Amino acid sequence: MSPPLFSLPEARSKLTIATREAVTSKNIKHVFSVFSQVPGSENEKKLTLDQVFRAVLEEEIINKVSCENCLAIISLAIHGVTEGLCTATTPFVLLGDVLDCLPLDHCDRIFTFVEKNVGTWKSNTFYSAGKNYLLRMCNDLLRRLSKSQNTVFCGRIQLFLARLFPLSEKSGLNLQSQFNLENVTVFNVNEQESTLGQKQVEDRDDGMEIEEGEMGDDEAPNSSSIPIDYNLYRKFWALQDFFRNPVQCYDKNAWKTFLKFSDEVLTVFKSYKLDDTQASRKKIEELKSGGEHVYFAKFLTSEKLMDLQLSDSNFRRHILVQYLILFQYLKGQVKFKSSNYVLLDEQSLWIEDTTKLVHQLLCETPPTGDKFSNMVEHILNTEENWNSWKNEGCPSFVKERPPDNKPLKVARKRPAPEDFLGKGANKKILMGNEELTRLWNLCPDNIEACKSETREFMPTLEQFFEEAIEQAVPENMVEKEYKVVNNSNYGWRALRLLARRSPHFFQPTNQQFRSLPEYLENMVIKLAKELPPPSEEIKTEDDDDDEDNESLLKENNESPDVMQQKSVTGEVIESLASKLGEQWKTLAPHLEIKDLNIKAIESDSEDVKMRAKLLLVAWQDQEGAHATAEHLISALNQAQLSDLAENLSNDTENGT
Repeated sequence: MSPPLFSLPEARSKLTIATREAVTSKNIKHVFSVFSQVPGSENEKKLTLDQVFRAVLEEEIINKVSCENCLAIISLAIHGVTEGLCTATTPFVLLGDVLDCLPLDHCDRIFTFVEKNVGTWKSNTFYSAGKNYLLRMCNDLLRRLSKSQNTVFCGRIQLFLARLFPLSEKSGLNLQSQFNLENVTVFNVNEQESTLGQKQVEDRDDGMEIEEGEMGDDEAPNSSSIPIDYNLYRKFWALQDFFRNPVQCYDKNAWKTFLKFSDEVLTVFKSYKLDDTQASRKKIEELKSGGEHVYFAKFLTSEKLMDLQLSDSNFRRHILVQYLILFQYLKGQVKFKSSNYVLLDEQSLWIEDTTKLVHQLLCETPPTGDKFSNMVEHILNTEENWNSWKNEGCPSFVKERPPDNKPLKVARKRPAPEDFLGKGANKKILMGNEELTRLWNLCPDNIEACKSETREFMPTLEQFFEEAIEQAVPENMVEKEYKVVNNSNYGWRALRLLARRSPHFFQPTNQQFRSLPEYLENMVIKLAKELPPPSEEIKTEDDDDDEDNESLLKENNESPDVMQQKSVTGEVIESLASKLGEQWKTLAPHLEIKDLNIKAIESDSEDVKMRAKLLLVAWQDQEGAHATAEHLISALNQAQLSDLAENLSNDTENGT
C-alpha cells in the first residue's frame, strides 16, 4: 500500500489551526506534533509552514491586534527554525512584513525585540541566511525616519548594525575616506536682507518656532555683550563648509580664508566666556539624574538665534569638537589621501597652537569642562587606532580557532628528502652545479651508496704494517731512528687501526712500555708472527692479461640494469630527431629542459627536425654520463610517446 500523497490545502489548514493555538499558548509543541503527522516530504511541509506563518501574521496586522501577537508569531518562527520546521529566512521575512505595515510608534516596539535578539541573529543558524534581510530592513526603516525628529531611533538602528556585523564588514567602513558633501549648511548670504543691522527690538514670542533641545534653556547673563553683526554671522557659518569638506584647507587661498574666519570666531569664544551660572548647575543636576541628552540634529542658522547660540555651552562644544576632528584629518596619514595634500610648516604650527587653544576653551566651557575635554581627547586617540587599522587594509581581529578534536599545536612532520628532491631511480636531481649534480646522482639511493665497498677506506693490518714489519726484520738493518714507528702521526693512526682490527690491543699485559714507539715495535713483532708471509711470485705479462680478461668477464656478467646503461650515439639522435618531429616540445619537460633553453632552441632554427636534434643534444650536454638510452626511453614513455620508445629500445638491443 503506497503512502498518502501530500495535500497542500489540507496541510495548510491543519498547520494554520495549530499555529493560532500556539500563538495563544505561546508554545510550539502542538505545531511540532501536527507537522510530524502531516504526510509529505520535509521540504514540502517546511514551505507550507512558511506560508502559514505569513498568512497568520497578515491577519493579525489587518485586525490591528497588539504587537505582542506579532512578536509571538515571530518567536514561533524562530523556534521553528531551530526545530527544523521552517526555513531559516522565515523570521526575517516576517519582521520585514511587520515593519513595512505598522506605524513608526509600533515599529519602535518591534525593533526593541530585534535588538534584544541580536545574539540569535549572530548565531550560525541565522546569520548567513538573515544578514542581508536585516540590513535591507534597517535601511528601509531609516528612510522612513526623520533625521531631526527620530534621531534616537536612527542611532539605535546604527548601533544595532554595528553589533550585528563584524568590524571588518567592508560596507560600513568608508574605506576610501569619503566625506558627506550633501550636508550643506544653508544661511543668509545676502547682507542687504540681514536683520542684524536693524535696531529694532523683536519680541521672543513673534511666532518663530524653536525646536526643543536645539538651544539652551536660559540665556547667559553676558550674551547681550557679544557684538554680533552680519560679518561675524557670515564668517561663523561659512566655517561649516570647511568642516564638511576638509580637503579645501590644502588650497592656499581657501586656507587663508579659513585662517581668517577661525581666528575671529575663536577670539569671540575666548573673549566672552560662559559662567557657571545657576542654569549650568541645573543642567548638571539633570545629567546626574538621568535627564534627556541635548543634541543638534541640524544647525539652525537664523540670525535671530545667533546670540543664544553663542551663549549656549552645548553649541560651543559642537563647534570646538568640529575643529579637533578637522585638525586630526589634516595631520593624520590617510591611505586614500592624495600625495598633493601636504601641510606646510606654518600650517602645522598654527594647527598645534589652535588645538591647545580649543582644549583650553573646552575646559573653560561649563559644565564639567575638564572632564569633557579629556573624554574628547580619548575618543580622538581611539580614532587614530581605527585610522591605522584601515590604512593596513582592515585585517580581521578574530583569530580562527582549530577544531576541538585537533590539538592547538600540531607537530610538523619533517619532509623526507625524496619529497622535495624527486623519486625513482631514473629521476635526475639538479643541484645547481655540474659537479654537485654529478656527485649526487652517482647512486640513486644514498643509503646504499654509503654501504658500498668502495667507501671502505680503513686499510687492513697487513697493508698498514707491511713497512713496519720489513723494518723490524734484523737482516734489513734499518736503524732505529729511521723506523716508521717513531713517527707520531703514524703511531696515532696505528693505535686507531689496532683498536678496530686487532685483538692484541685489548689483551692485558704485565709488560710496561716507556714510549709509544716501543709499544708499537712489540705489536709489530706479534703481528709478523700471525700474518702470512708476502708472496714472492713474479707476475708475468700473461698473468696480467688473465686478470684483465677476468675483469672484463665480471663486467659482462653484471646485472641487466648495468647492461642497459648504454650511451646514446649520434646516429640514434639523428634517427630519433627525424621521427620525433613536432613532438619535440612534448618531450622537453620530461627531459627536464628549462623554458629558457626551449626558447633558445625555437629561436635558433625553424626546422622541426633541427629543433628536435638540438633538444636531444642539449639533454646530452646537461646529463653528461647519465644521458643513457634507458633514461631517454623512460622520458619517451612519460611523454606518452610509446611507439618511439619501443623503436629506440629495439635499436639499442640491435646495436644500431
